[in-house]
Amino acid sequence: METSINSLKEALKNAERVAVLTGAGVSAESGVPTFRGADGLWKNYQATELATPEAFAKDPELVWEFYNWRRGLIAQKACNPAHTALTALERLIPDFTLITQNVDGLHLLAGSRHVLEIHGNIWRARCTRCGKETMDRAPDMGRRPTCAACGGLLRPAVVWFGESLDPRILRQAIEAAQQCRIMLVVGTSSVVQPAASLAFTAKSGGAMLAEINLEKTPNSDLMDIVILGKAGEILPRLVEGWA
Repeated sequence: METSINSLKEALKNAERVAVLTGAGVSAESGVPTFRGADGLWKNYQATELATPEAFAKDPELVWEFYNWRRGLIAQKACNPAHTALTALERLIPDFTLITQNVDGLHLLAGSRHVLEIHGNIWRARCTRCGKETMDRAPDMGRRPTCAACGGLLRPAVVWFGESLDPRILRQAIEAAQQCRIMLVVGTSSVVQPAASLAFTAKSGGAMLAEINLEKTPNSDLMDIVILGKAGEILPRLVEGWA
């Protein structure tokens, strides 16, 4: 592990363009419940049953109750050393893009500036009538929150199952992957598309790939460097003591 960390650190020092893809593992180190699996169970519902356009159309109050519960949980969580290390890395790299699958907003809270939230942000709400988006960090937005501009029903501004990613944000993520010289893939299972394919895009563009995760993933064989462990322990070591 020591050799891999040192090799990656030296490579980062000489890189002008770096892209980072983060997933649920980074948020889990802050205590944010994972979306899938046992942590995703709420009132006998799987999260995947409620995070759909069909569920919202059928019972928006139930979906908002679920999201208010999630907002309340996330509001109690703080950024961890992985978040702050990525903020530090952004200051050290001339051209840096952070692509995240997480919707908790913790990267922004930590101070990261060039962030592409490809699955949206749980703290943003979008009007189902006029499309206007607003940021609201209230832990509970009520059972049927409405748009201040037109009175339309608000929905969480996240990408639900069955929905496409925002094409503008996806295009920016693909461009960052195509142009980077190093891509870090951190805390993600590399099974959710299209995020998982960004590593292939970066590799095709000649980038060095490094994976930091608790365990190997389906993309591990594609990587130039694989470091197994907690992001909050490994990422700070990549940025400490830069001359």
